[in-house]
Amino acid sequence: MWRLDYPWLLAAAPLAWLAYRWLPPYMQAQSALRTPFFDTMATLTGRSPTRPGVQAGRGQLWLNVAVWLLLLLALSRPQWIEPPLTHTEPMRDILLAVDISQSMDSADFQDANGQPVTRWQGVRKVVADFIARRPDDRLGLIVFGTGAYPQAPLTRDHVALRLLLDQTAVGMAGPNTAIGDAIGLGIRMLDKARERDKVMILLTDGNDTGSAVPPSRAAQLASAHGIVVHTIGIGDPQASGEDRVDFEALRSIADTTGGRFFRATDQAALQDVYKTLDQMTPQEVKTLRHQPKHDYFWVPLAAALGLLALWHAAAALRSRFGAVDNTKGATWT
Repeated sequence: MWRLDYPWLLAAAPLAWLAYRWLPPYMQAQSALRTPFFDTMATLTGRSPTRPGVQAGRGQLWLNVAVWLLLLLALSRPQWIEPPLTHTEPMRDILLAVDISQSMDSADFQDANGQPVTRWQGVRKVVADFIARRPDDRLGLIVFGTGAYPQAPLTRDHVALRLLLDQTAVGMAGPNTAIGDAIGLGIRMLDKARERDKVMILLTDGNDTGSAVPPSRAAQLASAHGIVVHTIGIGDPQASGEDRVDFEALRSIADTTGGRFFRATDQAALQDVYKTLDQMTPQEVKTLRHQPKHDYFWVPLAAALGLLALWHAAAALRSRFGAVDNTKGATWT
């Protein structure tokens, strides 16, 4: 679609006629011979005196009009507007924090066929399904054990995210559980995001045994930064030591940040938990529209310059060859 960026400039087109109608002709200073018998000479030559000035021919007049209109068209900035391009951006960032401590290797989960699998195998399958259901969100992945590490930054490249999830193994972050450090790392990652809603989903099968920041303090900081933390506890609350999952601590983290606490005993229950979280955090996107523009002001500008160049070139040729023809019949006496 063609469009003029400054169409109001075309209103100046009549100025050319006004200038021709009311402005005095151009005066070119020339030397002249004063004679006392000017009227007699005019009578003998049969010519009457005229006002001095340069009178443009009709061709010159139309050239000036054409150049003026082309220059106005160039100043109006003609543009070709392409069809709009639509781009969507997510309005919510979701950070997945999963426990990969040594206890996640316990084979006390059951898959969809009732076969025993390790906790990590069940968690990895459910998390992968959750990623597949959120194609328009930016998702990130934190893994934690003795320390917390960003396995994948917040990204919409879910293929790369799935690859990094598949390459994650139990024990690669250490044998202990640092829940507070995982929340602290999530705060730093989400603080860099520009989206309105920031959500962290934290899953663990143990209790905090090695964090530099206590989980309760980390939860307060997350709440202060506007981050909602949903917590999921799996494992046995009756176990001892690091294998005992602390449901109360996870519930307290969720309550402090405005999130929800869930308990999952097997893969099917965990699948239901992530489906519930999927419904609680519906996908929200904002649609951006952009129409590429291409400027073509140079076309009328080049046409105006081209007309002027051709006119002056033709005038120069006429002057040159006309002078040669006038000297052919000249004789000296």
